[in-house]
Amino acid sequence: MREPLRLAVLLSGAGRTLQNLVDRIAAGALPASVAVALSSKRGAAGRDVALRNGLPLAEVFRAGFPDEASFGEAVHAAVQPFRPDLVVLAGFLHFLPIPASWRGRVVNIHPALLPKFGGKGMYGDRVHEAVLASGDKESGCTVHWVDDVYDHGELILQKRVPVLAGDTTDTLSRRVFQAECEAYPEALAMLAQAVRR
Repeated sequence: MREPLRLAVLLSGAGRTLQNLVDRIAAGALPASVAVALSSKRGAAGRDVALRNGLPLAEVFRAGFPDEASFGEAVHAAVQPFRPDLVVLAGFLHFLPIPASWRGRVVNIHPALLPKFGGKGMYGDRVHEAVLASGDKESGCTVHWVDDVYDHGELILQKRVPVLAGDTTDTLSRRVFQAECEAYPEALAMLAQAVRR
C-alpha cells in the first residue's frame, strides 16, 4: 500500500486551512499526512493549531531576513528534512522563491477565480473588496501550482460561489472560505493519485 502523501503546510496566520486539512485527513477523506507545519510570523495562531494537533512545527520569521532569496533558502532548509511530497501554502503571506528541487511540488489556494483578482498585495479581504467593487456576479477560489510570479502558476481546481445582493466583505469571505475548505482537500486528493513517489 502506498504511503500517504507527505505535506509541508506553510502558514502565516490563524491556521484555519491547516486545521481543515488535519480534519479531512483524520476523516479519511484526504490520503495524506502533515509532515511539518511552518509558521512565518511570530505569534501566528496557526502555530497553536499545529501544536494542538501534535504536528512537527518549524518557525522561520520573514522579519529576520533581508530579502526574499535568503528567506526562501531558510524555509527550504527548515522543511526539506521532513521530506515533503508537496509544499502547501495555506495563508502564507510572503513571496517564496521556488528552489529547483521544489518545482512542480508547491501549491497555493487563492480566494478568487484566477487570473482575476490576483497578484502582489491581493490576499484576504483585499481580494473580496476588489470583487465586490468590480460588480462581478461570482467569485470563488483557485488551487494552483506556484511558480516565481504571484498567483500565476497553472490552475489545478476552481470552485465558484455566487456574489449575492447585499454581500459585504465579511459575508463573501465566509462563503469563499467554505469553498476553500472543499477545494483544497479535493485538489490535494487528486494530486495524491498523480504524484509518483
